[in-house]
Amino acid sequence: MKLIIINGPNLNLLGKREPEVYGNKTFEDYFADLQFRFKDVQLEYFQSNIEGELIGKIQEVGFSYEGIILNAAAYTHTSVGIGDAIKAVSTPVVEVHISNTHKREEFRHVSYISPVAKGVILGFGLQSYDLAIQSFLP
Repeated sequence: MKLIIINGPNLNLLGKREPEVYGNKTFEDYFADLQFRFKDVQLEYFQSNIEGELIGKIQEVGFSYEGIILNAAAYTHTSVGIGDAIKAVSTPVVEVHISNTHKREEFRHVSYISPVAKGVILGFGLQSYDLAIQSFLP
């Protein structure tokens, strides 16, 4: 099984950014843990702070992978383009958030990803990614 985790803006700062919300671990360290725990899954990782690069990656992998795990971060609440890219591809997408976005600012309660996603996982810290991977397993 081939899955890709796509992370959006500012997630490259995990481990440094707001540790009280996002924790102290870098995503690269956490990704290595995921690869160790899910040895039977071919996991890839892509991160960009640029909306168009996220759309390009969704289009690139959206017909050949078994799943996309997407944390579009702030673009979740603003990007019609990312939502449209998900609609345009056949690979299912699980929307992931580290924090519970419904406990945060009101603008974070709206997602342009959720209506076109296979499912949504939020509020479980980095474990949200584990749960998303498990959602693709038989």
